[in-house]
Amino acid sequence: MIRIRAGGLEFTARLEEGLAPRTCAAFRRCLPLRGKLIQARWSGESAWVPLGQLEVGVSFENATSYPSAGQLLLYPGGLSETEILFPYGFTCFASKAGQLAGNHFATIDGGREQLGELGRRVLWEGAQDVVFEEA
Repeated sequence: MIRIRAGGLEFTARLEEGLAPRTCAAFRRCLPLRGKLIQARWSGESAWVPLGQLEVGVSFENATSYPSAGQLLLYPGGLSETEILFPYGFTCFASKAGQLAGNHFATIDGGREQLGELGRRVLWEGAQDVVFEEA
C-alpha cells in the first residue's frame, strides 16, 4: 500500500504487483519520492510528476495509453522523460512526440472522491507538492 499526499489531499493506492511486478519493485526503490504534480499538457484530465532522466530499469509492463482516473502510470522514458502520470479524469497519455503508453503500477483506492478536486487544484492553482511513501 502506498500513501500519497498531493496538493493538501491524502490518498492511498494499492500496488498492482500481480500485473506489473518489475515496475512496482522499481517504484518501491524510489520511495519516499517527492516531487511536483503539474497539469499534463497533452494527456487530458491528468497531472504528471516529471522524473527527468531517472533510470528506473524497467521496460513496458502492463502498459496502457488510456488509464482511468486513479490508475497511476510509470513511464520509463524513451520518447519523453521518465514520469509518473496521475489521471484524475478522462486521459489519453501523450507527449509532444505523440501518444505514449505507461506501466499501470498502482490504483488509488482511498480518497478517490478527491481526484476531481486534485485536478482542479493542479489546473487552477498550479504545481502541487506530492509525496509517495510506503503506508
